[in-house]
Amino acid sequence: MQIRDLPYSDPGDPDVRSGPRFLYWLGRNQLGGQVKALCWGLLHQLGIAGMPVGVGLAVQAVIDRSGSRLALAGGLIAILGIVLALGDTMLHRTAVTNWITAAARVQQLLARKTAELGSALTRRVAAGEVVAVSTGDVEKIGWFVEALSRFAAAAIALVGVCVWLAFYLPSLGLMVALAMPVLALAVLPLLPRATRRADEQREKAGKATELASDTVAGLRVLRGIGGEELFLGRYRRASQEVRGAAVRSARMWALISAVQVLLPGVLLISLVWYGATLARDGRIEVGQLVTVYSAVTLMLFPLRHFEEIAMAYSFSRPSAQRAVRVLSLRRSTREATVEGSAPSGDLYDPATGLMAPRGQFTAVVCGDPDQAGRLAERLGGHAETGEESEDGEAPATPPSVLLGGVALDELPLDAARAAVLVQDKDPVLLSGTLRELLDIPSSGLVTAEAALEAAQCGDVLSALAQASPDNGGDPMRTRITERGRSLSGGQRQRLALARSLVTDPEALVLDEPTSAVDSHTEARVAAGIAKLRRGRTTVAFASSPLLLDAADRVVLVHEGTVVAVGAHRDLLRTEPRYRAVVTRETDEEAAAAGAPYAVGEVPAMNSIQEIEERA
Repeated sequence: MQIRDLPYSDPGDPDVRSGPRFLYWLGRNQLGGQVKALCWGLLHQLGIAGMPVGVGLAVQAVIDRSGSRLALAGGLIAILGIVLALGDTMLHRTAVTNWITAAARVQQLLARKTAELGSALTRRVAAGEVVAVSTGDVEKIGWFVEALSRFAAAAIALVGVCVWLAFYLPSLGLMVALAMPVLALAVLPLLPRATRRADEQREKAGKATELASDTVAGLRVLRGIGGEELFLGRYRRASQEVRGAAVRSARMWALISAVQVLLPGVLLISLVWYGATLARDGRIEVGQLVTVYSAVTLMLFPLRHFEEIAMAYSFSRPSAQRAVRVLSLRRSTREATVEGSAPSGDLYDPATGLMAPRGQFTAVVCGDPDQAGRLAERLGGHAETGEESEDGEAPATPPSVLLGGVALDELPLDAARAAVLVQDKDPVLLSGTLRELLDIPSSGLVTAEAALEAAQCGDVLSALAQASPDNGGDPMRTRITERGRSLSGGQRQRLALARSLVTDPEALVLDEPTSAVDSHTEARVAAGIAKLRRGRTTVAFASSPLLLDAADRVVLVHEGTVVAVGAHRDLLRTEPRYRAVVTRETDEEAAAAGAPYAVGEVPAMNSIQEIEERA
């Protein structure tokens, strides 16, 4: 795999049983690149290991006053220099390629998982953790994959040089061969503590990232309540904790580096002292001593790869574990088994008993807004897995939502998303022009103009036209800033609604689509939705009487179960729990009201103020 071939057409199905298994899976899927890097690394190490031989031959030739052998040694050193340069260049090229392709594979896997889970991702994993995985953790994982082949080449070179020295000069070679394993493994007792400190640093850094993300997201609210300094103080403390953890981690790695310098230094001093004694006694030649000394000196370079691979694994293992936590999430525990186009029919949730008949506008009232959000996601096919029991048994999975009698979990993801579209209560507007915002996959039956009109975006279009004089006053060419920051909350909500209406899915699920607009606009939006979606299945989670009155049928969900179904005004008269949610009725007011209203007692109520006055 070359960088020019990125992105992958299919990043594969990762092994998410554990962090180490995921790292092994990454390395196995880059076997070709790893073998290339290993070969170039061996060539590079061959150039390094051969240099002492050339230097030793040259020194001995000078001592023996042999010009031909000196020329031969010089030619050998020149060839080894070319080999060294070529191996080093190509090793770096292939290693960086392995790093980039591994990081790209992980990023593609994360992007695919994000698209699969949608907004349900941030309810299962903290937003700060997702950011940490997709940025810093990807780099650390790529580092380990890249360092793996270089470490393998260095290890093979060390073993080869030790074996050669043992045969070339047993008196010194055996000493080096016995010392090298000690030097390579001396840092192992220090690695667990270094790893724990590195994990602590990353954990604190992740919490600081989460805190910063939450602060930025809620900056407007913080300014409104004067809480900037409070959260700034919290972030300062979190940053200092990260700094302290980083210093403690750096101390351990500095100790490991010191050990990697001290022990080889002791070996070199011992080797020179003992070798000089042997040369003085005439038991070895000076050239042989120079050869062994040069070989041991250059062996310290590949020995550094043992420290690097230990650091890379210590940093990448928890990063891989975090990536596994995200990648192991599933849209559902069921596999897609239904092929073909998306079905049509009634939208039914067996878990709650909620039924949205085909072609009707169904409004759903929940006393708990969080429950409404979870139910809206379920209707879109984002099934929630249950919590693991105390005895460790597997979590129970609620039954899938059915569309036309077909389980959404059994549909391919693309078909399920095309069949049921869910707009949550906090929709996001991406940056770009209004035309780009509405240029999305759709049935083609609903024009952008019709959707904007139904969502009552006239004032939004006027504001956008005034904001873009360079575009001839065309609001469709006006650029919307990131997340729609230049618009009010109500304007953003209506543009998001228009975007959902343009899509024209088989079933449209809206979670509080009019919570940020005034009552007059809300009534017109409700009428616009009912008119534009006539003959299409629409479900709106709301508690506003204006929207409920525009629905064909209203469903009351209480404690996770459907308890009442009917028209808005009928439920006001006959269902106290419904009336308590819709009219914001307190317990004292409910007691004072007594029995439910009789038929005909409650007049038509078209605004919240009228309902509150009547209650």
